[in-house]
Amino acid sequence: MFIKIGFDIELSVASPMAIIYLLHVHPSRRDDLMAPEIVGISPTLEVEEYLDAFGNQVGRVNAPHGVDHVRFRSESVIQDSGLHDPTDWYAWQHDPTDLPPATLQFLLPSRYCEVDSELLQFAWNQFGHTAKGWPRVQAICDFVHRHIRFDYQQARATRTAVEGFREQVGVCRDYTHLAVTLCRCMNIPARYCTGYLGDIGIPPVRYPMDFSAWFEVFLGDRWHTFDARHNVPRIGRVVMARGRDAGDVPITMAFGQNQLTRFDVTTYEVDSCGNAV
Repeated sequence: MFIKIGFDIELSVASPMAIIYLLHVHPSRRDDLMAPEIVGISPTLEVEEYLDAFGNQVGRVNAPHGVDHVRFRSESVIQDSGLHDPTDWYAWQHDPTDLPPATLQFLLPSRYCEVDSELLQFAWNQFGHTAKGWPRVQAICDFVHRHIRFDYQQARATRTAVEGFREQVGVCRDYTHLAVTLCRCMNIPARYCTGYLGDIGIPPVRYPMDFSAWFEVFLGDRWHTFDARHNVPRIGRVVMARGRDAGDVPITMAFGQNQLTRFDVTTYEVDSCGNAV
């Protein structure tokens, strides 16, 4: 299948400043693009691109004197298997002594995922009796899916996993932060993911299209996808960036006073000619 993806994002800026953005499809999905992905920036600014410590493609522009807004636009078509997220109920859980060193950072506390908190003892009390591996992660997803109530109006960029646990409300990043934290509390490496997830294979939802957050856990010698907000396998997930939590993968980050004035995201199924299906 083919999926049209894209965005139109604009920031107003009050002074000269640097802006970084993680708006490209993740390098692991680059070969699935039907044509090279181009991020259009207006006004025209010099772009510096690099890979960050997590392997994400990052761009940086510097808004000079006289520029009061910066707009990012892109539109692409990506090929996808059209299959649901895979499941593997027999994926085993490693003991921390056997984990690959590269996964250990995803057991540690991070900005929005306070493993060293009240959630540590709660996690062992709540999930310590569950079977290790995939069943334990699914039990965590089931709990988070029930515990948090989705509400766009209650979104808050500074909410941590502990705060989401206490407040029991949030958006996809809050579900993800709490699930990631509980997995880490149970010695399961978990990393935060952001990307596109359209209403493919499900009835249309009433919320405006947005980027989505989910997470991956390391079981059975590879990373697996889980989604505590939806809590069902989905079709058409396109990862853009991975990190310890949302702080590592900002869609945009401006190093100065700014305001988001436009935010439109596109992701829907199309045919090979780019027409909506």
